[in-house]
Amino acid sequence: MDCQTQLLIDGRFIPAQDGATFATLNPHDGSTLAEVAEAKAADVDLAVEAAGRAFPAWSRLAAAERGRLLLKLADAIEGELDALARLESLDTGHPIKDSRGLDAPRTAATFRYFGGMADKLQGSVVPVEAGFLNYVLREPVGVVGQIVPWNFPLMFTSWKMGPALAAGNTIVLKPAELTPLSTLRIGELILAVGFPPGVVNIVPGYGAQAGQHLAEHLGVHKIAFTGSTATGRRIVAASAGNLKRVQLELGGKGANIVFADADLKAAINGSAFAIFHNQGQACIAGSRLLLHEPIADEFLDGFLRLARSIRLGDPLDPATEMGPLTSAGHRDRVAAYCAIARAEGGEILAGGAAPADPALEAGYYMQPTVVRAAPRDRVCQEEVFGPFVSVTIFRDEAEALAIANGTQYGLGGGLWTADLSRAHRFAKAMQAGMVWVNSYKRVNPGSPFGGMRASGYGREMGFEAMHDYTEAKSIWVNVDARVEPWYAR
Repeated sequence: MDCQTQLLIDGRFIPAQDGATFATLNPHDGSTLAEVAEAKAADVDLAVEAAGRAFPAWSRLAAAERGRLLLKLADAIEGELDALARLESLDTGHPIKDSRGLDAPRTAATFRYFGGMADKLQGSVVPVEAGFLNYVLREPVGVVGQIVPWNFPLMFTSWKMGPALAAGNTIVLKPAELTPLSTLRIGELILAVGFPPGVVNIVPGYGAQAGQHLAEHLGVHKIAFTGSTATGRRIVAASAGNLKRVQLELGGKGANIVFADADLKAAINGSAFAIFHNQGQACIAGSRLLLHEPIADEFLDGFLRLARSIRLGDPLDPATEMGPLTSAGHRDRVAAYCAIARAEGGEILAGGAAPADPALEAGYYMQPTVVRAAPRDRVCQEEVFGPFVSVTIFRDEAEALAIANGTQYGLGGGLWTADLSRAHRFAKAMQAGMVWVNSYKRVNPGSPFGGMRASGYGREMGFEAMHDYTEAKSIWVNVDARVEPWYAR
């Protein structure tokens, strides 16, 4: 396959120092797409050194010039949306209609947003006692380590890189070992549009080696990680050596609540998108479906018909609505939760197994699965991260809220209702970083994205992301010669 497979360090694509590679597979049929250079500690060291050398000049570069390069990168991405989408679908299993219609355009839009943001970040003046001027500057953190997950690698690359670069930081980014190809292509475009050497470095490799070393590295001033809560805890521990800043976007167990007054057709369609888009491999997926008792049976009839009608198939087929899970191991993990549900007394209402289609046997496919379960069951508490939704019935708003807030997570959630007062009241009461009303999984480069509790801290996107990639420096100026220190003689 004709694609970039080497490490990007200091403006050049190079092999790993020990020549090691790993295979990235096509989840549709298990075939090898490419052998990719495997970064280890020594390669990460080279990348961090390159980013450190590049930082002084990049941080001093006029913000408008940094923005101009990000805008050129957005243009370059838009110029090859089809090729990027195809690469993403091959490596991840995303249906091409989603990679082309959502992932690739959102990637360009994010770089474009932060290209425009680069020269809009402002400091502030603080009103203090007479005779002094106090102003606050926003300065880049320095060398930033970034670890991108395997579920939306193309899009999350832009979410991580965009604000960090706009704010004047340099980057060492590790894509997931399962899905490195689209990130490496972004690296090629970064060089093509003229980013200086060392500003962006990309080191594909395994988390236990390259990722761990990046999080521990004393030359890295911030680590930004998207992935599982368990790994997030290890990242925090690894960061303690130099007390580097940490930004975490971790797991979720999104509650998607349908009230009796909701538009049921819209809620059924939106709820299917909330859980089955990208095979449910999304931290913000609406993986807990909470149904108001009066409409539960009617909603389930429509929802189950829709779930059973979803077209599984080759991600490159435009008619495919759901592709394979990204790896065989993850497919097996999701399937194991079907056994867990049964063991706990849950009822499998749809799916629960791999599809019977012989054409899909070699791939990592799983049927859209709907399980009736109790709120404290494991399938309602643990992140399955697949096309797997639990269904629970509630009697009133108070019970719905208790169930919605009854997990360790706090990333995203949604509700469907025609009652405007309830919408605002309930959204405020939900313990989540993002809440959607009469929709689900909407994202925009200007809107902060992130969670609380076991779902992490810090924010992607918007002004909040720029603040997360900068330090506040307070400067005091004595502007009145008559104001003297107390020890004057």
